[in-house]
Formats: sequence, C-alpha cells, structure tokens
Amino acid sequence: MIYEKTAKFRDDFLWGSASAAYQVEGAWDKDGKGESVWDVYTRIPGTTFKETDGKVAVDHYHRYKEDVALMAEMGLKAYRFSIAWTRIYPDGKTELNEAGLQFYEQLIDELIAHNITPVVTLYHWDLPQHLQDLYGGWESREIIEDFNRYCVTLFKRFGDKVKHWVSLNEQNIFMTLGYVTAMHPPAVKSHKRMLQANHIANVANATVIESFKQYVPDGMIGPSFAYGPVYPYSCDPQDILSAENAEDLNNYWWLDVYCKGEYPTFAFKYYERLGIAPVIEEGDLELLARAKPDFIGINYYQTGTVASNPIDGVGPSEVMNNTGKKGTAKENGLPGVFKNVKNPNLETTNWDWAIDPTGLRVGLRRLTSRYNLPILITENGLGEFDQLEENDVVNDSHRIDYLSAHVLACKEAVTDGVDLLGYCTWSFTDLLSWLNGYQKRYGFVYVDREENDEKELRRIKKNSFYWYQNVIESNGEDL
Repeated sequence: MIYEKTAKFRDDFLWGSASAAYQVEGAWDKDGKGESVWDVYTRIPGTTFKETDGKVAVDHYHRYKEDVALMAEMGLKAYRFSIAWTRIYPDGKTELNEAGLQFYEQLIDELIAHNITPVVTLYHWDLPQHLQDLYGGWESREIIEDFNRYCVTLFKRFGDKVKHWVSLNEQNIFMTLGYVTAMHPPAVKSHKRMLQANHIANVANATVIESFKQYVPDGMIGPSFAYGPVYPYSCDPQDILSAENAEDLNNYWWLDVYCKGEYPTFAFKYYERLGIAPVIEEGDLELLARAKPDFIGINYYQTGTVASNPIDGVGPSEVMNNTGKKGTAKENGLPGVFKNVKNPNLETTNWDWAIDPTGLRVGLRRLTSRYNLPILITENGLGEFDQLEENDVVNDSHRIDYLSAHVLACKEAVTDGVDLLGYCTWSFTDLLSWLNGYQKRYGFVYVDREENDEKELRRIKKNSFYWYQNVIESNGEDL
C-alpha cells in the first residue's frame, strides 16, 4: 500500500533510546557488584575485537546525571536501560546488595525528574558467573527460581515508579551465539543443549511475567526479541519453502511461545526428528499459555533472505564480521532446510547487515496479524564508523538517513493498523558493541574513547542528536 498521507503517531508515543548495563556502565567491580559471565568471558584472548571489555565502558555508572541531562536536552520521552543482576545479587541468588538498588533508584529518579519514562530491562545477557559455575546457568531449572527472586526484588522496589518492563532481551541471540556458534558465553557448541536451555529460559520468562502481574498490576511487561523477517530469494517454490522453514525456526520458535504459549508445529517436529527437541516438564505448557506478555518488544536491524539448501549444503558459520571490513561475513544455513544469502536489492553496512526499512514495516504487519498485541520497538539503529572532526563536529548523516527511513516505515505501519507504543533507538551514547569493541558506534552522543584508550570519555553531540530532537518535538511529523 502506497499512501498519499500517513497517520500520526499517538500523542503519548514513547520516543526513546536504549542501552545495556554491561555496554555502558563500567564500574564492573564497584559497590559490591559481582562478576557476570561477560566480565569473565572477555578475559579470554581472542574473544572480542582488540581484547575490549566493559570494565569502564563509557562510565555511565559515574556519569549518569550528565547523560540524563543530555537526554532531557534532546527531549527524550523514554530511556530503556538494563539492570545488572550482579549489582542486585552479586552471586545471583543469596545476599541482596543495597548499593546496587540505590544506584538504579537514583537513575530512575533522575529520569522521572526530567520527565523521561524509564523502561527497565531485567536481563540483557550479563548472567551472574556464580550461577554459571554453580549449576550451568540457563541449563538448569534452578535458575527459574533465582531469576524470579531477582525480578520480584526489582518489582517490589521500583514497581511504583516504573511501569514499562522488558523481561528477557534477545533470547534468540544469547542462546544461539552462546550454545550453537560458541561466540558468546558460555561458548558451547550443542544445538541440543541450546534448545533445552532455551526452554528453561521460556519457563523463567513466563514465571516472571506471572509475578509481575501480582506486584505491578498497572504496568506492562514483555520480552524483547531480535526480529529479522525472512524473504525468499526467488519465487522458486523451493526458496519459498525455505523461507517458511527459516521463519518458523528463526522467529516463531520464540515468538509463538511468548505470545501463544506453544511451539510451532513444523519446528518442533523438525527438532524431534533430529532427537534434540527440548524436554517439556508437566505444567510447563500450561504456564506458558497463561503468562502472556502485554506487548511485543522488537529489536530490528535487518531482514534475512534465504534460498534452498541441499542436504549436503552449507551449515552454521562460526565467523562473524566484528571488524567492520565489509564483505567478510560468511554464508551459513541449515543443510536441507535453508541457507542465508545476500539480498541483491539491499545495501549493507560495513558490518554486512542489510539496510531495509521496508522490512521493519513488513515485520510489524506480520506480528500484528499473527499475535494482535501492541508492539514497542526496543532497538533500531545503525552501527558505523563516526569521525570526530574539528570544533567537535560529528557529521553522521548516514545515521540520520537510516533512522529517518525506519521512522517513516513505522509511520506507514501505524497507518496499516499496527498498534505501536514507541520507538527506541540503539543507542543514546556510543557504547561497547559486545564483540565489536568501541569503533562500531551507534549513539546520538559521541563518546571520545578508543578500544585501548579511554581518554576522558568526553560526551559530544552528533548531528543526529539535533535531528532526533526535532523528530521528537514534531512527534514524528518532521523527518
């Protein structure tokens, strides 16, 4: 549908930006904080670009007031951030750390004082290392109780101030990279173990959602899913079938559980035939069916394009472009199921991510038709090389072009009938980009540091800062 005029965003639209504790806070061992799996994993040589880690990150822990003041200057309506589990329970389960609670209370109060809605993510990958050592982290059902205890602590402490919550961030990513390709902690290569750990995470997510309804009955909660809508490479029926396979295995395997409380039939049968389907205990499916989210959180960066893949075809790749050298990503897939291919109609970033704003609109419509739930875009952004020029100028017109096209796609999706609650960019300031170091910059605010040189961590507003300021002021009418 091509519109002559698009609908307006709702008056209370959450124009936001996002971050994660490990990627911005630093202060990795301050005020009683325990070690997370990422604190330990990044000490292993060769795991990250130029051996980068989050020990200092961009020092948001000590500079949060400065960062919130910049958010207020921009006019930000919402800030999505994660809480580090190990700041609250240093070992993940026993002694409560009041200093950690106080830090987040101060951050929340600072946001509210500047009329910025806090959106709290309960888990953004930084599992307590103690739980990984004690019982294997997500591979043990013991984590369900420990995660719920941690979350209930936060609901009790902040539920009167925070009404928007994200349960698990990108479960599909931390499971597949952690347990299939071994590029994230715990660096395991076992599809069977991944599927079992993933099911336990699903049960933990549902348990926390049920607890939330008890402690914050007037709030909203949902998981954030890294959603990449799938296209067939051609109209060849085998490519069409491959795209159906990929959509089920890559997307609906998680989203159907979140939103419908059940696994998609094809995907479960596929894993059963391979002998790796998860063991489902009594009561699990009933819990999953009860504990529905209030919204779907979507982290959108790119679509995927797939073609048919023979039985002896390409398998999963253990190589990722984390250098920014365009064209270094490797072809990958599942033999006999699908293979990922480059879409000839789309440009890519220097990290080989397809740039596809229309794909966001396609995805939002698919989710609305399948689940009929409100949607909050919890991440969308462009990671690229940004240059600090004379007089503290950062001309990131590439980011403005990218975000403008994606906001327009949101506007068109709203006109299509999608119930869109808000749009959070990734990210507000530059930050540590997990395996990619600090050179892959996403923020509206340039942080003057390099991989192995923290400098003074000075904050500098990019040109995109002023662009988004205008977008917010006009409620998306001026792009």
